Amino acid sequence: MATSDVLRAPHVMEYTYTRSVGPVIERFFAGLGEHRLQGIKGSDGKVIVPPTEYDPYTGETLTEFVDVADAGTVTTWAWVTDPRPGQPLDKPFAWALIKLDGADTGMLHAVDAGDQSKMSTGMRVKVRWTQDNAPDMSSIACFEPEAS
Repeated sequence: MATSDVLRAPHVMEYTYTRSVGPVIERFFAGLGEHRLQGIKGSDGKVIVPPTEYDPYTGETLTEFVDVADAGTVTTWAWVTDPRPGQPLDKPFAWALIKLDGADTGMLHAVDAGDQSKMSTGMRVKVRWTQDNAPDMSSIACFEPEAS
């Protein structure tokens, strides 16, 4: 078969739709736009952040929102030496699970610690809010070490 006999068609991978987030995540995002963090109380009384619509153990619908602090404790982390385009920071940073004060679960986000030697499990961090007050995750620029 000659090369000219091969059929070719261009293909572009794209997602041309908008996803709705539902009432629970919509409320969480609205809070972020006001520089406020909320979780939701599970059937066992534990506070889940970010909130989920359904209890992870029972499947029950969850509705009881709880305000949590914008500071917390790093429970685990991984250092990123060479950030890729589109990551939250354009300089070395850590991805960390952060258990916010008032929450019982960890939330994944970036920590701008300056360098890897300043990161540790158990360290205290706080949110660095952006100025744009967007009702989505972009309202959190990153977390940073809490002043001692």
